[in-house]
Amino acid sequence: MHALLFFFLWAGVHWQSTPPVAVEAEVWDMKTQAAAPKAPPEPEAEATPPTPTPPPVERVAPPPEPVVEPPVAKVPDADIALERRKQKLKLAKEKLAEEERREELRKQEEQEKADKAAKLAKLQDRAEAKAKALAEAKAEAKAEKDKEAEKLAEKKELAEKKELAEKKVAADKLAKAKRAAEENKAIDKLRAEDMRRMTGAIGSGGSGTAAKSTGPRSDSGYQAAVTAKIKGNLAYTGGSDMEGDPRAVFKIEQLPTGEILSVRKVKSSGIPAYDSAVENAIHKSSPLPKKKDGTVDREVTAEFKLKDTP
Repeated sequence: MHALLFFFLWAGVHWQSTPPVAVEAEVWDMKTQAAAPKAPPEPEAEATPPTPTPPPVERVAPPPEPVVEPPVAKVPDADIALERRKQKLKLAKEKLAEEERREELRKQEEQEKADKAAKLAKLQDRAEAKAKALAEAKAEAKAEKDKEAEKLAEKKELAEKKELAEKKVAADKLAKAKRAAEENKAIDKLRAEDMRRMTGAIGSGGSGTAAKSTGPRSDSGYQAAVTAKIKGNLAYTGGSDMEGDPRAVFKIEQLPTGEILSVRKVKSSGIPAYDSAVENAIHKSSPLPKKKDGTVDREVTAEFKLKDTP
């Protein structure tokens, strides 16, 4: 824009430049007097009577010539146009400078806005990063808290299970002791009855009738019923394809109601797992079956063969 304005200015100056106009002025000298004008020629005399001679003409001095002032030089139109162009150029420069100033201010405002936006975005990024870090810290703390709570719950559960197991063991021991006491009491009662029977038999003269009435009788059906019930509760997962004929023999002591008081292994089969399975099955079979008359044998010997295991 500056270059264009200077070009127009230069072109206008050279285009309007003209050579100076010469001004001519005449100078009159008041001391110089002009010669009197010549008298007009007299007309030719006619053949007429002469006319009287006119009076002599007085010569009057010419009036003084006015002083001519030198004309004021007029300003050419080209100079006026040039001055106007200069004024226009000056105004254009001022306008251009104002526009540049405004443009500079606008750029500064835009730059300030951009700087503010960048600063605000940076602050927002920092705030988001801080919020994210805080959320992660909270999540980690919550996870740690949940983990601690889970550990405490596991410890509490283990403690409760342990306490329950201990209570169960104590209850089992108590029940076992109670059952043992009852079994011992029943055994003592049976022994007392046996003693009374024996003493009664001896007092009657030793005929041997009491011994015959109280002695164990061989009842194959009763023995088979007891063995069948025990085998029904036998759970042995081992193989039965072995050499020989492994068998286990147990002696069972019971109450008159058929409830088992004690189990004693008389002969092992040579397979500890099978012996344990048979003993567990005996305990599970309490109470044992009774005879047809409703009585039971105080002691029963049961034999179990491995190959007969169902």
